[in-house]
Amino acid sequence: MAKGPTMLLERAFIDGHVCGVDEAGRGPWAGPVSAAAVILNPKKVPKGLDDSKKLSAKTREALELEIKAKAVAWCVSFASVEEIASLNILHAAGLAMRRAVEGLSVQPSYALVDGNYRFKLPCEVKTVVGGDGKSKSIAAASILAKVARDRLMVEMDGLYPGYGFASHKGYHARVHAEALRELGPCEIHRMAWAPVKLALMGLDPLAALDADLQDELPFEAAE
Repeated sequence: MAKGPTMLLERAFIDGHVCGVDEAGRGPWAGPVSAAAVILNPKKVPKGLDDSKKLSAKTREALELEIKAKAVAWCVSFASVEEIASLNILHAAGLAMRRAVEGLSVQPSYALVDGNYRFKLPCEVKTVVGGDGKSKSIAAASILAKVARDRLMVEMDGLYPGYGFASHKGYHARVHAEALRELGPCEIHRMAWAPVKLALMGLDPLAALDADLQDELPFEAAE
């Protein structure tokens, strides 16, 4: 049995291009959510593709360049903090995915989407739970989405200093929680998130991770 993602799911579709689709940034307290769509060239699949979370930052960045150079088509898109607030994180992620698929220079007939939610995309959709560990196209998309969002959050660190965005990329971290309490939220914080609400109340944002608080102060990022 093969270890890691393969091209088996892609080969099941024989009458059109297949793209892999994945997102990054559903869970952070700050910043947009990103998504990528990738149509791999079956004859030029980069080696080492895997779930982006299993790869080092250096490996992801190297694979990003290779994916972009060898893919039939690729696109990375975002949904803003404002769109997350108006749509909720799930549907904002879907919006970013749709933008990524629509932005491909070659339109696919099918999309392999990580997860179990069937987003409305401009092609037929097949959901794949744990897809970034099963499909190389989804793994490639997960890498592009992750690298693009991380790079953006480093830029945000320059615009909103003091929060440590360059290190934690907006995710939960003690330095982030302490900055939230001392500085208050900035423009790219997700105001509906329980940690941000707790900070506004003068409480420890990390307390939002306590299961006992979930019912009283929903941690929207878990949706």
